Amino acid sequence: MTKISRRALLGTALALPAAGAISNVFGQTRTIQYGVLVPLSGLYARAGTMMRVGAEMAIADINASGGIKALGGAKLELVALDSGDTTEKAKNAAQRMVASYPNLVAASGAYLSSFSLAVTEVTERARLPVLTLSYSELITSRGFKYVFQTSAPAGAQAAITLPMVMQLAQSTTGKRPKTVAIITDNTGSSIASVKAMKEGLLDQVGLTPLLLETYTPPITDATWLIQQVRTRRPDLLFFLPTIISDAKLVLEKMTEFRLHIPTVSFGMAIAEPDVLNTVSPVVLEGLMAAVANWGFKGHERLIKRLKEQYHEPWMTQNQISTYGDIWLIKAALENAGVATREAVARALHTMDAGPSIYYPGGRLKFDDKGRREGAQLTIIQWQDGVPVTVFPAQLAMATPRWRQ
Repeated sequence: MTKISRRALLGTALALPAAGAISNVFGQTRTIQYGVLVPLSGLYARAGTMMRVGAEMAIADINASGGIKALGGAKLELVALDSGDTTEKAKNAAQRMVASYPNLVAASGAYLSSFSLAVTEVTERARLPVLTLSYSELITSRGFKYVFQTSAPAGAQAAITLPMVMQLAQSTTGKRPKTVAIITDNTGSSIASVKAMKEGLLDQVGLTPLLLETYTPPITDATWLIQQVRTRRPDLLFFLPTIISDAKLVLEKMTEFRLHIPTVSFGMAIAEPDVLNTVSPVVLEGLMAAVANWGFKGHERLIKRLKEQYHEPWMTQNQISTYGDIWLIKAALENAGVATREAVARALHTMDAGPSIYYPGGRLKFDDKGRREGAQLTIIQWQDGVPVTVFPAQLAMATPRWRQ
């Protein structure tokens, strides 16, 4: 029997890869852990669940196609964690995540911008790369090196959306709106979009604001909001909710008051499948929304699979963006050749993986702040009971219509 000295055993241990690195020691290939920290309980549980679904789909596809080839075919393993439905819960969940899962090489999270801001304070200290769909510019304005924003920031989204809306009105009706009312909740991304509008975007497109009303979600009655809109009679309404219940109350109250104002939302609260459980498709018809991502042309196979496997009627930003996150991390791992947090972050900062496939516009490349270069957005519209991508044209699955 061969004896192994304590010194030899210690030397072998010292030669093992650091936490989070891929290992083939003793003939066993470790999986690579990827975290998804999203709300799986409480007010935003459906959104978080759909983000987890997108991650599950991507990991299944990557593993089925041979895993991470640069790492000997290593497979990805999903670690899904609940961020809860408050900023404090999200921060606490992030602290538990970095403490309990030291082998995570990267993560996606955390839905609301306020959650992502709190979570990334924790993950930055742990040097854990985080991809986020959240919109707020503040997320990537703090000098952090381990945060990567895949969406166009909120201010940029407003800058993209407003000219398109004006052009659409002109081409459809022959005239441009002149006045606008704005109803917004007080979440981070909504406030950032409205801030950009107030600081010059409205003037640039020739819109005069008649009303700006901010509320704290969730609301229990929208009467006070819609009464103000009815009194002022704007040509256009910008509506920025975050949760479905708020969207439902506002839209129903508009119908009750017979307000048929062209309405553009920012964010996907008016386009969640659950909206149809309580709001008639007739009420929704023609409503538009600017969202960071959506199922668009080229995603038909994924959309079909989502319907068949998960019984979801359409693909929202939550599934497709998280699906794209996992493929982006695969590219980073292939580029890095080693599964450590530092190597993945370095790859994300330096690589250019070409045109974006799963996010609208731009490239799979990040600037010094961690913002994806050239990131655009999608404009969706309710048409015949389904919210479909109508802008930009190269990604559109239907032709936009102006709500009369």
